[in-house]
Amino acid sequence: MIRERENPAIPGLPVLIGGIALIGGSIYQIIQGAREPSAAMIIGWTLVLVGSFLLLAGLFVVNPNEGKVLQFFGSYAGTVKRPGLRWANPLYTKKRISQRIRNFESARLKVNDNEGNPIEIAAVVVWRVVDTAEAVFEVDDYNNYVKVQTEAALRNLATSYTYDSHDDAQISLRGHTATVAEHLKKEIQDRLARAGVEVMEARISHLAYAQEIAHAMLQRQQAGAIIAARQRIVEGAVGMVEMALDMLSRRDIVTLDNERKAAMVSNLLVVLCGDKSTQPIVNTGTIYQ
Repeated sequence: MIRERENPAIPGLPVLIGGIALIGGSIYQIIQGAREPSAAMIIGWTLVLVGSFLLLAGLFVVNPNEGKVLQFFGSYAGTVKRPGLRWANPLYTKKRISQRIRNFESARLKVNDNEGNPIEIAAVVVWRVVDTAEAVFEVDDYNNYVKVQTEAALRNLATSYTYDSHDDAQISLRGHTATVAEHLKKEIQDRLARAGVEVMEARISHLAYAQEIAHAMLQRQQAGAIIAARQRIVEGAVGMVEMALDMLSRRDIVTLDNERKAAMVSNLLVVLCGDKSTQPIVNTGTIYQ
């Protein structure tokens, strides 16, 4: 792999001033040679004039958060990163590589989740180039490489998790956004490491069931939510009944046989688990009548 190395390049302002001075002096001397006349003088200062233009051809500007990759007849000659007017060999080819932070939003992909349900998913990736040599020489087009590898990582992520889960222990795309985002960032970074790209953030920007099953999955979600809620209600009701019987027994408020305990448990569960308000019946006799 070709690693980035910095080419300092000399400051361009002295070269610019010197080149302009040489051009002006050469033109003056050529005019003087034409007046004398002197062919040798004209030829000599003409060569100096051409050399001055070639000298100025090596000037280039480096903007902040930008690198210029230098090549000499196909050979990597380093990257200039120091901003300002710089000068390098005029025979160098110079390619501009931006190192600013960029956003990329993928297209909405239709894939299957871990349970085989078709879903639509998209992501936003924040990235930047950190190694200009790898970005230029290791991949053909690093911008397109980021796009393709991001979509590939997104497809793989979608097949690794379910869309939704009522079990808190099971990671889902909808319920554990921070964990899923961290996984997505790591997977994209692993794919883009060879391109000299650093992934700063990756998050899902769109997540939905595919249109053909959206209505059915909505009903399924509603049913699952109702079942999960009922399960929580029953667990809480059983705990409250157990606590009530235990407190009655410890405080010796009333002594109940097994039959009356069963009746009390039944009544309490009806009151606690019912989805509508219950109407109590007041017993004015004893608990056995």
